[in-house]
Amino acid sequence: MPKKSNKKIQNKTVQAALEGILSKKGKQVVVLDMQKIPNAISSFFIICQGTSRPHTTAITDAVEEFVKKETGNNAWHKEGFENAEWILIDYADVVVHVFQETNRKHYKLEELWADAEIQHIESED
Repeated sequence: MPKKSNKKIQNKTVQAALEGILSKKGKQVVVLDMQKIPNAISSFFIICQGTSRPHTTAITDAVEEFVKKETGNNAWHKEGFENAEWILIDYADVVVHVFQETNRKHYKLEELWADAEIQHIESED
């Protein structure tokens, strides 16, 4: 199980992505801080879920918009828009995963990266 953390993450890309997710009411939002994990593929994973294909697409569109506006960065790589069940947006140091509920339960990324510190983000619901 990942270690829980309440510290504020001082990364502009993370903060901008979270703003985008929350603006579209993304569900069950967590940030995995992987900076202390040797050879981790990224510094942070942000994982959330939407309730439908249009919802996951709207969340990812908002993430891209907020990150571009706040940091000037475009995604290095993105995929999964065709079926919108698991959309990935890669900013190199931050990777955003937007799932539909079934796929999130199936892939269990939080468990895969159990050495990471996890921060649960409160939504406005």
